[in-house]
Amino acid sequence: MRTLHTGVITETVERLCIEANLGLPADVERAVRSAAAQEEGQTARWVMDGLAENLQAAKDMGLAVCQDTGMAVVFIELGQEVRLEGPLLRDAVDEGIRRGYVGGRLRLSVVADPLRRTNTGDNAPGILHTTLVEGDRVKVTVAPKGFGSENMSVLKMFTPAAGRDDIIEFIVDTVIRAGSNPCPPVIAGVGLGGDFEYCAILAKRALLRPIDDVHPDGFYADMETEALERINRSGVGPMGLGGRTTALAVKILAYPTHIAGLPAAVNISCHAARHRSALI
Repeated sequence: MRTLHTGVITETVERLCIEANLGLPADVERAVRSAAAQEEGQTARWVMDGLAENLQAAKDMGLAVCQDTGMAVVFIELGQEVRLEGPLLRDAVDEGIRRGYVGGRLRLSVVADPLRRTNTGDNAPGILHTTLVEGDRVKVTVAPKGFGSENMSVLKMFTPAAGRDDIIEFIVDTVIRAGSNPCPPVIAGVGLGGDFEYCAILAKRALLRPIDDVHPDGFYADMETEALERINRSGVGPMGLGGRTTALAVKILAYPTHIAGLPAAVNISCHAARHRSALI
């Protein structure tokens, strides 16, 4: 059994909040630059080159890659051989978010109540997902989520009669209907199965998959490829101005479900699919 003070988690979350907002993961940045090279139309190429230029400028000046530095979504994989001491995990994570966003001079976008809309002033609280895993280590992932893309996300409770083609149509239709709102090119995270809330969490987790990986299940790998190809044939294009790159990737995660249902969720991310992880 390993003892870990939650203050270490606070420090880790603080650092990751800043790092995640100041630059994209290497695989996502490669995908953006590759898409820029593949665009043939003048407008689409100009937009993609601008996105690539923005990424470099953020690096050079130490600024956030997007003005919407998001609501902090934190995934913690907690080894069951770890004994936590100190403040509650929830409190430790939120303190890390406060320090990261205020100290990092990141935009503060969280309101304390969904209807009365008073800003909390420190971007806390965040969204925390905790999973028990084997071992005595803790993996912390911070994924800031802007709401231009979050607002375009959709959850639908299909009947079991729905099949592969129905789900692909749902994915493609969701992205095309979103149009320019989520600042395409986008990444579509798809959750299938579980129940009402779990398919949405799967969709959010799907956005953490490496952009250039291949689904280990060939059935879902083919679905991802077909959905991506259909989305990019739509012509929505970068920033909705037309072109070949409406989406950089479609990523699916699936989970067992009830015989009477087929929950499905599409969580859209803009090209700034920000996330950083650390193992402590």
